[in-house]
Amino acid sequence: MKKIGRGIGVSFYGTGYGNGFPDISRAIIRLLPEGRIGIYCGVTEVGQGAKTAMIQIGAEVLDLEVKYIDLIHENTSLMPDSGTAAATRQTYNTGNAIKVACENMKKELFEKAKVELNLNSTSGLILEKGEVILKFFPERRISYKKLSEIYYNDDIIEAKGEFTAQTTEMDIETGQGAPYWPYTFNACAVEVEVNAETGVVNILRSTFAQDAGRAVNPRILEGQMDGGFAMGLGYTLFEDLNLDKGIMKNNRFSKYLIPTAMDMVDINNIIVEDPEPTAPYGAKGIGEPVMIPIAPAILNAIYDAVGIRIKELPVTPEKLIRHLREGEEKIG
Repeated sequence: MKKIGRGIGVSFYGTGYGNGFPDISRAIIRLLPEGRIGIYCGVTEVGQGAKTAMIQIGAEVLDLEVKYIDLIHENTSLMPDSGTAAATRQTYNTGNAIKVACENMKKELFEKAKVELNLNSTSGLILEKGEVILKFFPERRISYKKLSEIYYNDDIIEAKGEFTAQTTEMDIETGQGAPYWPYTFNACAVEVEVNAETGVVNILRSTFAQDAGRAVNPRILEGQMDGGFAMGLGYTLFEDLNLDKGIMKNNRFSKYLIPTAMDMVDINNIIVEDPEPTAPYGAKGIGEPVMIPIAPAILNAIYDAVGIRIKELPVTPEKLIRHLREGEEKIG
């Protein structure tokens, strides 16, 4: 007998290291040959789209197409430390450091343009598509490329930026404090079909809403939401290390099951934008949070379908059948 159930899971997540721990990101911006911009930053790409997002933030500040920006990263001999790709911190922390560095770079470009354009101040200067322009007299302008031909080697134009996240240590006596900032929020709803004879659970459909502050790249965000759902689905229904006295019995992918594309459904993703004032253009990270509400939503849906509250993961067919039989025996 197949039964239908619906469930909801919600979560909130404090981003960054938190609890007063120093959480610092740094970046250096350099004007490269041909007028290209180099962002030197220790941001690490682990599939979350960090490279794309960091370049987009720099491009926005310097009013330049992303194709003219080079991100130099993942080589500690070339760039400053930006902390780890963890704790959902890169978009907020390192994005802020890059934004600060690019704003400082903007000032440097203005100073050099003032000299080359024979101006008496930087007032009225703007950046536009790879040029520094005197807004009220646009005939006075100089390109990034021209500046890179004038200033190079030991006289290269560069600027630095640093951002330290604000957190406070928890009071060990009262348990009070503000250990994290900012927070991100989400909610997931799923509809499942439970086969009460075989114990197989199928996801029929899902709607997933994720707060992102502001979406730097909506397509990447949706990819993260899909990926987080898939990981949460595996965590809930498939992935079982089968530990026996500390020994992992399912130590091969032939035994350790993970979801495939055939197990996924088309998720109705909803990106909620409520810009965070302290974030780069309002953007917050969503890396780890996208996995958190999935398991509660599925477990609540299973409970709604068959009236059994499962508290041990994964919910394998064998385990669900056992719980169903135990429930029937209690009823008598």
